[in-house]
Amino acid sequence: MEEPGLIHILFVSTVLFFIGIYGFLTRRNMITMLMAIELILNSVNINFVAFNYYLYPENLDGLFFTLFCIAIAAAEASLAIAIIINLYRNYKSIDVNSADSLKH
Repeated sequence: MEEPGLIHILFVSTVLFFIGIYGFLTRRNMITMLMAIELILNSVNINFVAFNYYLYPENLDGLFFTLFCIAIAAAEASLAIAIIINLYRNYKSIDVNSADSLKH
């Protein structure tokens, strides 16, 4: 079986990135927006690993950046879920439009 090339991996990463962008811009539910952000971050991680594997296989820089990005994404997800839980307690909804009173 032939190994996928860098172009194939970049295509998958690009598709994931734009699915994440579409989900973030079109959804009003905070949980789905958080999932869209995770898709965007995972597409970036795929790029880090692919470029590290194909361009600089002797270095591990891309893998370390990926681990750092996963750690940041985990922290971001825990913080976002805490915010969503607090909004649900106050507004009984996780719709973004219901939280517009925070602007004032």
